[in-house]
Amino acid sequence: MTKERTPLQSLAGTRSVWGGEEEYLVQGSTQVPVVHSVSFGYEDIDTWHDVARGERTGHIYGRNSNPTVDAFEEKVRLLEGAEAATSFSTGMAAISNVLFTLLSPGDRVVSIKDTYGGTNKIFLEFLPRFRVEVQLCDTQDHEAMEKEIARGCRVLYLETPTNPTLKVVDLERLARAARRVGAIVVVDNTFATPVNQKPLELGADLVIHSATKFLGGHADALGGVVCGSKHRVQQVYHYREINGATLHPMSAYLLLRGMKTLHLRIRQQNQSALAIARYLEEHPAVESVFYPGLSGHVHHVIARKQMKDGYGGVLSFALKGGLEAVRRFLPRLRYAHLAANLGSVETVAGPPRTTSHVECTEKERQAMGIPEGLIRYSVGVEETEDLLFDLKQALEAVENIRAKTS
Repeated sequence: MTKERTPLQSLAGTRSVWGGEEEYLVQGSTQVPVVHSVSFGYEDIDTWHDVARGERTGHIYGRNSNPTVDAFEEKVRLLEGAEAATSFSTGMAAISNVLFTLLSPGDRVVSIKDTYGGTNKIFLEFLPRFRVEVQLCDTQDHEAMEKEIARGCRVLYLETPTNPTLKVVDLERLARAARRVGAIVVVDNTFATPVNQKPLELGADLVIHSATKFLGGHADALGGVVCGSKHRVQQVYHYREINGATLHPMSAYLLLRGMKTLHLRIRQQNQSALAIARYLEEHPAVESVFYPGLSGHVHHVIARKQMKDGYGGVLSFALKGGLEAVRRFLPRLRYAHLAANLGSVETVAGPPRTTSHVECTEKERQAMGIPEGLIRYSVGVEETEDLLFDLKQALEAVENIRAKTS
C-alpha cells in the first residue's frame, strides 16, 4: 500500500508523467525499474520487524508490496487526489475485494441495475450466498435510490458512466443520501478516468479502476486499483494482502508506462467519441446512440456538472435490424478490433453479449436495458476523420445489404 506523500503542485497531465516516480528512480535511471524480487532482506532483525509491522517504510514479501507496484499506486493516488491507494491483479479483483472487505452477513448494499456484468454477478450470485442483502435500483430513478438508501445501507456502490449503456448517476446527490445513514460510497470510475471525473471530490469514499482499460491504455497489462482515505484503503489492503490478488511488478511497470500518456489519450478519445456520437445520432441506419456528451442524452445535465474535461472514450449504439445488422456491420470495420476490451489506443468494438455482459443470460441483459443488437464502441487514438470514414463505409454496406434483401 502506498504511503502518504506531498502531492505535486501540477496539473493532471504533468502528474500522469511524473507522479509517484521520483522516489523509485535509481542510479540515474529515468524510468521506474521492474523489481521482480519475491522477498526483501534485512541485516538488522529489529529493522525487519519494524517494516513488517508497518512502523517503518520498506518491503517484506511480494504478495504484500513491491517498489514498482508502489510507484503505480502513487501515480493513481495523485491523479485521484486521494490519501492512499492499493492495487490488484485485475479490475474485478479490486471490485470483489472492496465488497468483501466492507460487507458482512446481515449487511445491505444498494446499487444500480446497470453495473458491469461481472459486478452484477457478484451482486446477484455471490453476495446473497453470504447473507448480504442486495438492492439493485433503476439507474435513472434517483428518488428510488434515495429511498432504498434511507431504508438502511452499509455500502452504496455506483458506476458512472455505466458499462455499456453510458447512463450517468448524480454522485453528489446520492453521496449525500448515503452520508445520512452512514453508508460507504464506492464508485467505479473506469469509464470516466480521473482526467474527466473525480468521485472523491463529489462525495465518494472509495474509487475503483480497472487499470487494464484507460489507465494502462495499451491492452497489454491486467490490473486494478482502489483509492480513498488511508483508513478505508488500509482495510482493503489488509484483505488483499491475505487473499493474495496481488498486482504483478511487470504489469505495474506496463501500467505506469501507459499512464504517462493518459491525458493525451483521453483528450483525443473525448474529442473523437463526441464527434462519432453526433454522426451516428443522425445516421438513418442507427436506431439509438448512448453517449452522455450528447445534448439529448437523458443524463447530459448531470454529466456536464460532474465530468469536467470530457465525456469519455466509450459510446454505444443500436442498429436498425438488431443482431443481424450487428453481424453484418462489425466485420466490415477496418479500424477496430472485435474484442472484449476497452480503453486502449486502438478502437475496440463488440456487442455486450460477447463483451461486458457475456456472463449474463439474454433475459438478464434485457432486464438491464441492454438490447441484443447493441454495439459498444471504445474509441482509440486514431484520427477522428478515419474513424468516421470507417463507420460510414461499414454502415453503407449494411444498408445496401438490407436494401437488396427487403
